[in-house]
Amino acid sequence: MTAEVERFFSEQSPLAAEVASFRPRAQQREMALAVAAAIRDNAILVVEAGTGTGKTFAYLVPALLNGGKVIISTGTKNLQDQLFQKDLPMVRDALKAPVSVALLKGRANYVCHYHLERAHSDGLFKTREDIKHLGKIRHYAKVSDSGDKSGLADVPENAPIWMQVTSTRDNCLGQECPQHKECFVLKARSDAMKADIVVVNHHLFFADVMLRDEGVAELLPACNTVIFDEAHQLPETASLFFGESLSTTLLLDLARDARIEAAAAAKDFAPLPKAADELDKAARDLRLVFKKEGRMPATATENFKGFAPALKTLGEKLAQLSGLLEKQAERSEGLENCWQRAQALSQQLKQWIGVQPPPQPSDVTTGHSTRPPKNGSQVAGHPSNGEGDEVVRWLEIFHHSLQLNTTPLSIAEIFEKQIGGSARAWIFTSATLAVKRDFSLYQAEMGLLKGKTACWDSPFNYGEQSLLYVPQNLPEPNSEGYTEAVMQAALPLIEASRGRAFLLFTSLRAMQRAHEILQAEFERRGWNYPLMLQGEGSRNEMLSRFREHGNAVLLGSQSFWEGVDVRGEALSLVIIDKLPFAPPDDPVLAARIEQMKQQGRNAFMEYQLPRAIITLKQGAGRLIRDETDRGVLMICDPRIIGKHYGRRIWQSLPPMKRTRVEAEATGFFNTPAATGSPSTE
Repeated sequence: MTAEVERFFSEQSPLAAEVASFRPRAQQREMALAVAAAIRDNAILVVEAGTGTGKTFAYLVPALLNGGKVIISTGTKNLQDQLFQKDLPMVRDALKAPVSVALLKGRANYVCHYHLERAHSDGLFKTREDIKHLGKIRHYAKVSDSGDKSGLADVPENAPIWMQVTSTRDNCLGQECPQHKECFVLKARSDAMKADIVVVNHHLFFADVMLRDEGVAELLPACNTVIFDEAHQLPETASLFFGESLSTTLLLDLARDARIEAAAAAKDFAPLPKAADELDKAARDLRLVFKKEGRMPATATENFKGFAPALKTLGEKLAQLSGLLEKQAERSEGLENCWQRAQALSQQLKQWIGVQPPPQPSDVTTGHSTRPPKNGSQVAGHPSNGEGDEVVRWLEIFHHSLQLNTTPLSIAEIFEKQIGGSARAWIFTSATLAVKRDFSLYQAEMGLLKGKTACWDSPFNYGEQSLLYVPQNLPEPNSEGYTEAVMQAALPLIEASRGRAFLLFTSLRAMQRAHEILQAEFERRGWNYPLMLQGEGSRNEMLSRFREHGNAVLLGSQSFWEGVDVRGEALSLVIIDKLPFAPPDDPVLAARIEQMKQQGRNAFMEYQLPRAIITLKQGAGRLIRDETDRGVLMICDPRIIGKHYGRRIWQSLPPMKRTRVEAEATGFFNTPAATGSPSTE
């Protein structure tokens, strides 16, 4: 396969006929060869490839040339769709490879015939918009082959009606469903079983490893290669699914479905809808104990007198509903389903209250538990899950819901055993996995210490194309008036770049305050740059508007730090307000820091700083996306200069020219543009 890979990334590459901008790149060819070797040896490979390397083609070519079954997991559904609709067909055509490709998403992305007709017959809609959307969805379900809601552009992806016409793991009737044979989810899984290449996303992959529900587990035994793109997201995603979560939203859904099923199949049993109403109220009352949104450790609930009684009442009402559903379960598949859900949720609630061990993930090949029983231990006041691994219990309060979480402090052992069950290649790749070419944090988090690592820098000429500017005389980030000072320092750059800017913030509060300041300043100065704020539309919609304007200023928080690709002059300035250290009061982070301190380790240098650097690299990566792009990266946080660890941070960034002089930063926009060719991604 080596010779074929070499030929594919040479001057005579078949890709040249498919991609007009294709240019041979040493980094891309070397990465492709490393991936080919890992596939050949059934090895673990962890790869960082800088922006512009073309890592997508670098892993697709050897994967398709090798043959066999391949699962590709991405961080977002957007990248999932791009791979399936654009990149994979392009490489397949260039290689003339007779491979079949399938796209597999979570069940919430597919129209459910049963729930669609149930919604239509119930007629319970909150707005006229829902009624209009329902008609379009019913027509789409009749003519669509896939039932994938992304194929219906006329109904927004976040439209409330989708919750009524799609299924969840809990309310799916499975083989008992009267429209089982027409099921879009089953068709998607069937297509995936037959395909050579299957594209999934990280949430789907790990949900399946834990729940064995979404079809991935059935694919893995026959799979030769698993490739994780945007692999920097895996530690957080895996922690989410290797733990346990119970939200009041699930309880409200159960209460709603129990009322609907009772009206359809048990009208003569009045206690059932009454019990559903009482569970609904108990779940809402639990959320109302807390006035503010945010996260807190379970121990902090002692400061909220209403929490313990509200939680007790919730458990009682859930048990009451479960008992009544059991008596009526034989009357319909829907009531049986609701009873099973009530039992499962009741058990989850007991586990969270009593710190009982959550169910362990099954080995993806054998279906057996991946971890032998051990003597439980307790470190730093954090309970054990009974398997020797510490967990932290915590709550997350959202605007309309409350979530009770149990999260393992380490997923390394769990994931190491997940991937060690059989011989296959595992490829992990991203533009941000290492700190100064050191992968130790990522490998330790994911249990990949035995894996091979490789790092290729971006082929872009950062020294000519970009400038890193750290303004002088800004206050410390935790001081009052910091956001105001940052905006005053940013205004001359925004004027010099004629808009065309991303402003990235580490908190929503700072983002909103900055927006207020810029609104007033733009009006006072008579600037007509379109000012856009995260949340005013979907991310894709806002990015489309940003590109169309050509001179817009967009303020974003976490979701705009990564996965955003704006090439050309429309984005010429990226401003970052603070170094992206995770909030130290985050309950999971606080527990991990305490655990490391107990072990005599330096949590800041070993964990907090490397994670902040990787996140910062993601944000900085929004600026230069092409060989012809030019721009300024402005990092406002004075700690990058004044603290002893600052050198480690800026040395991890691309090799841009650096300045602290405002005139040099504003003058950069007037210097001649560098020349070059578009990148091949």
